[in-house]
Amino acid sequence: MSWLNEIKNFLEDYSGVYPDNPNIDIWKDMHVTGDDFHEMIENYTKEYKIDMSSYLWYFHTDEEGHNFIGGLFFKPPYKRVKRIPITPKMLSDFVNLKEWNINYPDHKIPKKRYDLLINRLTILIIISIIILLGIYKLFII
Repeated sequence: MSWLNEIKNFLEDYSGVYPDNPNIDIWKDMHVTGDDFHEMIENYTKEYKIDMSSYLWYFHTDEEGHNFIGGLFFKPPYKRVKRIPITPKMLSDFVNLKEWNINYPDHKIPKKRYDLLINRLTILIIISIIILLGIYKLFII
């Protein structure tokens, strides 16, 4: 059984664009990116009961928001690998298989996200400085 038309309708709900081409890149051409992509995959998994145990998000999409300071020193996972496009045809095929079926290339991703750690520390330092300046003004001036 082909699930392609149902998958195309499912994707139209996320992008507002009906994917006429079954091989269209959902991330690049349909502009389903960041949190929208993650939400789409999560709902796809639930609706079609797909085993996603082998799914590696960073091969297919980016993250929402900015990776300002930390990203200057450490690349986030999605910038450490070559992106693999996801298409409606692939999603349809996975529904038939009931599992995510992509053979990812060998790669190394650090276990810790140092880019995010640096971002958190930067925010903590900025907040601490603001608090200290407020205390200084309150008691000194």
